[in-house]
Amino acid sequence: MITEIGIVAGDIWHFLDEHGEVMLSALVKGIDRPRDITLMSLGWLSREGHVILQQIDGEYKINLKNNV
Repeated sequence: MITEIGIVAGDIWHFLDEHGEVMLSALVKGIDRPRDITLMSLGWLSREGHVILQQIDGEYKINLKNNV
C-alpha cells in the first residue's frame, strides 16, 4: 500500500508540475486514480512540504510549493 501511495504521489506531483494550480476534483479526474489513494498521497505530499492546499468554497485548491 505504501508503494502505491508513493507512486500516486509522483503522479500528483507531475500533474501539478504540468498543469499548475488545480482544484481537488480536477486533480482526481486528471490522474485517474482512486480518490482514497489520491487523498492519502496528497496528505503525504502536504506533510513533506511539496504542495500547498487552500480551502475555497468547500473545495481544495492545490499547488506545488515551488510554484507559489
